[in-house]
Amino acid sequence: MSNDKTMGEGGRRRDEPWIFRTYAGHSTAADSNKLYRANLAKGQTGLSIAFDLPTQTGYDPDDLLSRGEVGKVGVPVAHLGDMRTLFQDIPLERMNTSMTINATAPWLLALYVAAADEQGADRKRLAGTTQNDIIKEYLSRGTYVFPPAPSLRLTTDVISWTYSEMPKWNPMNVCSYHLQEAGATPVQELSFALATAIAILDGMKASGAIPEAEFPQAVGRISFFVNAGMRFITEMCKMRAFTGLWDEICRDRYGIADPRYRRFRYGVQVNSLGLTEPQPENNVYRILIEMLAVVLSKNARARAVQLPAWNEALGLPRPFDQQWSLRMQQILAYETDLLDYDDIFDGSSVITARVEELKAEARAELARIDAMGGAVAAVETSYMKQQLVEANSRRLAGIESGEQIVVGVNRWTESEPSPLAAGEDGGILTVSAHVEDEAIERIKAWRSARDGAAAEAAIADLKAAAREGRNIMEPSIAAAKAGVTTGEWGAALREVFGEYRAPTGVGRAARDDAGDVAAVRESVEAVSRKLGRRLKFLVGKPGLDGHSNGAEQIAVRARDCGMEVVYEGIRLTPAQIVNAALEESVHVIGLSILSGSHLALVRDVMDRLRAAGIADVPVVVGGIIPDEDARTLKAMGVAAVYTPKDFQLTGIMADVVRIAGEQGEQAA
Repeated sequence: MSNDKTMGEGGRRRDEPWIFRTYAGHSTAADSNKLYRANLAKGQTGLSIAFDLPTQTGYDPDDLLSRGEVGKVGVPVAHLGDMRTLFQDIPLERMNTSMTINATAPWLLALYVAAADEQGADRKRLAGTTQNDIIKEYLSRGTYVFPPAPSLRLTTDVISWTYSEMPKWNPMNVCSYHLQEAGATPVQELSFALATAIAILDGMKASGAIPEAEFPQAVGRISFFVNAGMRFITEMCKMRAFTGLWDEICRDRYGIADPRYRRFRYGVQVNSLGLTEPQPENNVYRILIEMLAVVLSKNARARAVQLPAWNEALGLPRPFDQQWSLRMQQILAYETDLLDYDDIFDGSSVITARVEELKAEARAELARIDAMGGAVAAVETSYMKQQLVEANSRRLAGIESGEQIVVGVNRWTESEPSPLAAGEDGGILTVSAHVEDEAIERIKAWRSARDGAAAEAAIADLKAAAREGRNIMEPSIAAAKAGVTTGEWGAALREVFGEYRAPTGVGRAARDDAGDVAAVRESVEAVSRKLGRRLKFLVGKPGLDGHSNGAEQIAVRARDCGMEVVYEGIRLTPAQIVNAALEESVHVIGLSILSGSHLALVRDVMDRLRAAGIADVPVVVGGIIPDEDARTLKAMGVAAVYTPKDFQLTGIMADVVRIAGEQGEQAA
């Protein structure tokens, strides 16, 4: 090709840009379909599907655990009808689709294939990615369902099935994105992600599902999904280190001779953890700087980029906010000369030294994990989780002390009101309360209209395949076409494989030397004496939200301050939380909810506390909570509400002690 669009200055041939995506989905399949078609019309070149938490964890909208969660953080897909609606008028054979789905990846891929079959698509031409990285779910994002062994088997089933049936599909995205969101250092992101990839490839090789001679081609379909933060030079060097280390592993561990199959192929969403609620307009600059780290170095350039929106520390982005992030990609790709040149960092002694430093540290960490028995063993012993919790504690301590400057948060906090967050909608998208009720009615209608006997037969074969060790994909596709629902698929495999609760990683205190902590400890001692026993704080995560980083840090800091802490991890029902409060005789309950379902879940908890006769136990709530919702929560009786702007954890602890003391005085 020699047209003007592919030629840069001086007649140089321009590189093709990466795939432009936005991570999107909410409310209903129909509403999400409208959003996707609008984004594609604006120049987006691929889709990245966000599923809601019930879909991610294998529940139907009418399940008790789905209460308050339907359509909040993504689109609910409960059956083939929803998948059909989601992609209406979008030809799947010509689309590159990324699905952020893990524990239920085989099922959502089955629904996708069934919908593509209905469109008459050639499966061998379907292109896209299922994330399908279960190990990081145990460490960070929390949407795991089954124990590690059967979960890894499902991962392998998807890889081996797509290799023969959908050769253009990336069956697994080794995902370090959520590791960084959980506090991982660059070295931990490198080593933990690569250890995950090794565990998957070792299991795939041992399974014999792919012929030995074809193993290199299968490895070539494995991709990665990474994160890029604000330390621009280090993040760019991390990506160059990733490419070098992956090449080494494929060559030396697996004997892959062809460099095409050793190529480090990755997509990226830049860091959302660092987006700030105060002065949110600053987030536009942060997103741009973070994107540069993954596109400037040609030899380590992302193959697909999706950017968060400026307002994601406030709530869900609106279509305009997503458009703004898309335009950022398009301006960089088409208005600059970035794609005209070879790698501008080759030959830099500074870059080379930093890359080699990261590689050496990552190799050492990989050796430690290998000596433990690999990534799965490092998950089961809580080694990886503890490392992430401690790293995140250090990061937060740096922000609290001011050592790590965050503009508008701990420095230069004086600010004009942001016009971006003004207006009736508060600058964010809200999901209507009726969405859940309508989803429940739709799934009831779906079940009543299908051939019940066919669905039961498909579920029986699905269970048999799981018990017998047969590949789960074909029985899942048959179940999808028979009208089986997401919750029924999940229930069938829970019956065979069982469920799992991952280690929390909060067993050890992280700080014991800060003066502000010492002062709170004294208050804890004083209040404990008044109460007649040690101040006990229950930290709970109701609903399906698995993002446990904030809850973990609150639990760690409360323990550092001398409180007795009850923390049982993620995915608890309001009934379980209230029961724990009753059995443990706690003095304060802290609820962490990041999925936007805070109103429904907190209301349920408060009602149950009254019914149990312990309405006097004060409740505090943390999450991404708009001001109007915070006022509603306080009207329900919540003692305090904390949002991302409340970064001083020790200050929150002082509040908790004060609230417990005041309640104790009232009781006396």
